[in-house]
Amino acid sequence: MIPFLDLKAINLAHRDELINAFTRVIDSGWYVLGNEVKQFEASFADYCNTDHCVGVSNGLDALHLILRAYGIGAGDEVIVPTNTYIATWLAATYAGATPVPVEPCIDTYNIDPSLIEAAITPRTKAIIAVHLYGQPADMDPIMAIAEKHGLKVIEDAAQAHGALYKGRKVGSLGHAAGFSFYPGKNLGALGDAGAVTTNDTELAEKIRVLLNYGSKVKYHNEVQGFNCRLDELQAALLSVKLPYLDQETQRRKEIVRQYNLGLQGLPLVLPTIMDGAESAWHLYVVRTPNRDALQKALSDLGVATMIHYPIPPHQQPAYCEFNQFSFPIAEQIHQQVLSLPLGPTMSDGEVQTVIAAITNLA
Repeated sequence: MIPFLDLKAINLAHRDELINAFTRVIDSGWYVLGNEVKQFEASFADYCNTDHCVGVSNGLDALHLILRAYGIGAGDEVIVPTNTYIATWLAATYAGATPVPVEPCIDTYNIDPSLIEAAITPRTKAIIAVHLYGQPADMDPIMAIAEKHGLKVIEDAAQAHGALYKGRKVGSLGHAAGFSFYPGKNLGALGDAGAVTTNDTELAEKIRVLLNYGSKVKYHNEVQGFNCRLDELQAALLSVKLPYLDQETQRRKEIVRQYNLGLQGLPLVLPTIMDGAESAWHLYVVRTPNRDALQKALSDLGVATMIHYPIPPHQQPAYCEFNQFSFPIAEQIHQQVLSLPLGPTMSDGEVQTVIAAITNLA
């Protein structure tokens, strides 16, 4: 069986260093908001070319805390893509704001900048731009729209660690960015973890207070905050893996090159990368009207695939107030996309086996 993503193999490659980091944290006797978090924050801020990184508990909390720190809440609207994981919408909801959906570009799957302005109302306060599957959203026109209307732009960079937009790292493109280090991400912890990156010093300080019960000094609570801290252990493990991120991304790119070459000419829509962008290749997503049949046939041949995502947020029971609306581009994408196996430990032989299986089924 060719796994979709072999997390065990990925982490075994760093086993000795991870064990050393684990031991270091145990021996330190300090497990929350200590030097491991500080060191990882400094390293990841440097990696993203931002002034600040604030470690948090997960990617959803990263987005939520950004909105809260900007004072966005009840009565406000936040523009979100129709084509995304539900966490993007949930961040707005957690803050008390209303998500306002905007359709994607059919070729890149990211939010369509040409449709954003029509969704802006006097209640709009922010735009969340998702770098879906690892490809940066088209940030220049999004930032221009935001500047025109006095809006904040928040990057949902949960899938795009190290991706580039016109030579600049994601996480440094908007006013702030939320990252996830869920184990399956390109930079994955061994549990839940996340971070906020920004050049806004005031925002970073507000988030540091909010994530720790609204407290800057122990037992003195300035605001009604949350418990959204990145723990020492996950920070230490992430510090082990961060230096290998670019190397692992290069391996992902090599696998993508093989997929692009081997699958060309087949009745599949292959990924399209926008000019000026370099994807982090979190996922390699193809599209076909026969998605379900292809997925089953590949499974029968021992090739694991996944669907990112089968149901768009506006059709979820959690957002029943949106169920009456139709967003045909997102709906088409969700009905047709299939993610092929992709990971830094995948061998060339496995890649060619996937290509051969799809070719024989086409």
